[in-house]
Amino acid sequence: MNWDDLYRKGEVFWNKGAPSLPMKQYLERHPERGRALVPGCGHGHEVALAAEFGFDATGLDIAPTGVAAARALYPKLAHRFVVGDLFDPPAALRGAFDVVLEHTCMSGLHPSLRASYRRGIDLTLRPGGLLIGVWFINPDLDPGDEGPPFPFPVPDLTALFADGYEIVHDYVPDVAFESRVGRERMRVLRRVR
Repeated sequence: MNWDDLYRKGEVFWNKGAPSLPMKQYLERHPERGRALVPGCGHGHEVALAAEFGFDATGLDIAPTGVAAARALYPKLAHRFVVGDLFDPPAALRGAFDVVLEHTCMSGLHPSLRASYRRGIDLTLRPGGLLIGVWFINPDLDPGDEGPPFPFPVPDLTALFADGYEIVHDYVPDVAFESRVGRERMRVLRRVR
């Protein structure tokens, strides 16, 4: 998938123009602090949300056009958006984060890349840190459409982080964008080693 090409064409179907509603609700209810990474930050809405809640936030995206759009949308946060690959993060981002905020990055990745995603989280999140995720478990796909977004069943989410992480919170959020009602799962994981 050429993500930068999709940004150049304006085919950013995942962008709702605002931060994730379940993520916002979670941060309102569970104040966290520290350095936060938003992988696959796109237009930067979750980075702006994290900064609003007091995080030292960094957005990482592989698509330069997406990062440029985020910088234009949030000029006061422009320095917080980095072009880079979660699977091979820049040295300055390795082991640097207390929190990773996941929203739409994982669902955009083909299932064959899930182990690489997990490795990227391991490379960036400090032991004891939190992976706060709004996971797109059951996207509404047309018949025969595989994705993206790719379905990510709860057992697969559990298996991916079974070793080295513990579940802190896990529930179906009661707020969501209209097209995602009942299709997402709020799961927060703590890295235990």
